[in-house]
Amino acid sequence: MKSNSLVSSMNCTMKYFSKVILINICSYIYLFPQTDYEKWTKAEISYEMNSPAKEREYSFNGNNAGEVVMKTFINAYWFFISDVDGDNCPFKPSCSSFFKESVKLTNVFQGTLMFADRFTRDMNFFERQKHYPRHVNGKFYDPPELYILDKDISFIPPSAVVKDE
Repeated sequence: MKSNSLVSSMNCTMKYFSKVILINICSYIYLFPQTDYEKWTKAEISYEMNSPAKEREYSFNGNNAGEVVMKTFINAYWFFISDVDGDNCPFKPSCSSFFKESVKLTNVFQGTLMFADRFTRDMNFFERQKHYPRHVNGKFYDPPELYILDKDISFIPPSAVVKDE
């Protein structure tokens, strides 16, 4: 007897829910129809990604031989690695910008060592959030100024969000 009442109550509940769903569908069709005065139009969508390669200057201009060698390495990195891989560098500034800035702040040898160190730290996928603060654009903030020993080293805690450079 209990099972008959349970089945009848379930049938009643199913009938109620099916009516509610049918009423919702009909009201949606009635309230939001496509009218003659408001037709669908073609959306202008561009699937073209903004490429940093368009903004780069692939020239070999330099004041001395060191700058020409540095620019050669940067152009090769941009052409063979960065442009093929896309804008996937998790750091701000990017690896090539880090190399350029570190060479300007120190010299070619120290800048190359700083870049190699940075590039190996770029490969550590799991430990980044424990060591680097975030930039407002979501990337990890790691400028070369933090690694130059001539100046006082300023520590930025990993929980910080850096707003400007």
